[in-house]
Amino acid sequence: MRYRDRVQAGQVLASRLAAFADRSDVLVLALPRGGVPVGYEVAADLHVPLDVFVVRKLGLPGQPELAMGAIASGGTRVLNPEVVEYLGVPASVIDAVAAEEQRELERRERRYRGDVPPPAIDGRTIILVDDGLATGSTMRAAAAAARQCDPAAVIVAVPVAPPTTCDALKGDPAVDDVVCPVRPEYFSAVGLWYENFAQTTDEEVRDLLDRARRAAWSRREPVSPQEGK
Repeated sequence: MRYRDRVQAGQVLASRLAAFADRSDVLVLALPRGGVPVGYEVAADLHVPLDVFVVRKLGLPGQPELAMGAIASGGTRVLNPEVVEYLGVPASVIDAVAAEEQRELERRERRYRGDVPPPAIDGRTIILVDDGLATGSTMRAAAAAARQCDPAAVIVAVPVAPPTTCDALKGDPAVDDVVCPVRPEYFSAVGLWYENFAQTTDEEVRDLLDRARRAAWSRREPVSPQEGK
């Protein structure tokens, strides 16, 4: 299966998350940039709030697509030991890349959120959304950072990822469950599973977040399963 675009991917993903609809304890946190269009559709279909959770991949110098690990809001750093140990990457190189990515992480937070404070995570069920996973290092950083904020549960939800990545995330102590409709054995790259995988811009991210905050389904007070009994 290939998705038409991130909008369709979000709609398909939302159908697998129907159990979380209309719950006052649920919050969708999308990883920018590509995860935000997907997360917007999920939040709209489930009638729950949407926000961003900024994570930056730590790419290997000279091979930026090869992830040494990732950093996330709150100072969390997750390393990919297979890459770091196999290639013998020194700590000084990791620190230099992390410092550069930290500056970009802070820039994006200012750009996307502006003066709006980050949402409360403690006690809530967090659905972390991206447009797909390869190694999963970025999502692992996001889950680890979210877990530090004492949520009730952390659910990873993505339209496509290799089975090995899904299995590894499901075994991660920071993750309670993984929802992924498409798990191809021969994965190669996230973009190959979309007909339209055009880059999402900062402006599109900000627009979707603004639309979500203005939407009736984001402002209303839904009834949680416990309250509805």
